[in-house]
Amino acid sequence: MLEKAAYKQIFKTSFKSPVTVEFWDGETQAYGEGTPIAKIIMHEPVSIKDIMAHASLTLGEAYMDGKIEVQGDLQQLVTSAYLSSQSFLRGSKFAKFIPKRSHSEKASKEDVQSHYDIGNEFYKMWLDPTMTYSCAYFANESDTLEMAQTNKVHHILNKLNVKPGETLLDIGCGWGTLILTAAKEYGLKATGVTLSQQQYDLVNQKIAAEGLEGQVSVILEDYREVKQQYDHITSVGMFEHVGKENLEAYFEQVDKLLVDNGTALIHGITGQQKGEGVDAWINKYIFPGGYIPGLSENIEHIMGTSLQIDDLEPLRRHYQKTLEIWADNFHAVKDHVLEHYGERFYRMWDLYLQACAASFEAGNIDVVQYLMTKGPSSANLPMTRSYIYHADVASGVK
Repeated sequence: MLEKAAYKQIFKTSFKSPVTVEFWDGETQAYGEGTPIAKIIMHEPVSIKDIMAHASLTLGEAYMDGKIEVQGDLQQLVTSAYLSSQSFLRGSKFAKFIPKRSHSEKASKEDVQSHYDIGNEFYKMWLDPTMTYSCAYFANESDTLEMAQTNKVHHILNKLNVKPGETLLDIGCGWGTLILTAAKEYGLKATGVTLSQQQYDLVNQKIAAEGLEGQVSVILEDYREVKQQYDHITSVGMFEHVGKENLEAYFEQVDKLLVDNGTALIHGITGQQKGEGVDAWINKYIFPGGYIPGLSENIEHIMGTSLQIDDLEPLRRHYQKTLEIWADNFHAVKDHVLEHYGERFYRMWDLYLQACAASFEAGNIDVVQYLMTKGPSSANLPMTRSYIYHADVASGVK
């Protein structure tokens, strides 16, 4: 069969580590020397033409539908494919086929709600108790995920060099851990903005439960509609949602909402290599409208504002570890997910978590914290970075 011969040629150069493939007719073929890291079972042929046009989308859907099974370490299998320079996953010439998406305020709200409004109960099953859905900060290898997420919030607030009584805006505030911590432990007057109805409702419940109505607030609206200025701005895992065409406006809005010499900490997934920044499968099934900007792209936009960079910190290994823990947590509640959401949904999210961990492991993507000042760099910051680490230790981030 011609299609099978084509597959054999593709598999020959697609993985850095040894793998075994079992074809739909029962034939088994080994690729590479040594013990295989995984076995790929193809229950039926998948169109070679579709793979060459949309590799991640076609193979992702085939995995979701059970046409392809993986025995062994799925994360390592995907990492191996990313590390092979001749892999079908490395090509970018087919990016033109990825559908473009609107990032109007209406479309952005629909995109956010399609992901985050799956339901708070779904995320509670596998996130840590802080309900933080972004890269954690592992000050020590032994840190639990909850400790590492708490570390991350302290690390961000410590970098900003905040003072009691100052104001903070968190753009894309999630379930509110950062703004609640800012108020309770740093004495800030904190405001969060989100487009997710479920996040908005839960944050308001937390504010009421902790008696913080006069110090913490949350707004259900597009960040582009915010008018008030703040002493500090944070935005964690947000700019990946705004779209390539809106990145310039995003950084302009951060600039507009900061007081003179105010500080901003923007934390987000960033490419350190040139590439398209869009994955067709993730764009269709997980994050509609998502776009991962390159490092130089973000810096170019920052340089077009009155913002200046104080510090850049890559956290690639931290996000890899975060995703690995999420995947383990997700596997632990497999039966519950299958019961409430079904097999295809479970396979979709399992692939998403493990493939993302693989992408960080292979260095395809990174996550970077951008510390910035509105005006001359570090105008209101100490002369050296030592203040961050002293504050981290004082906050229990050791």
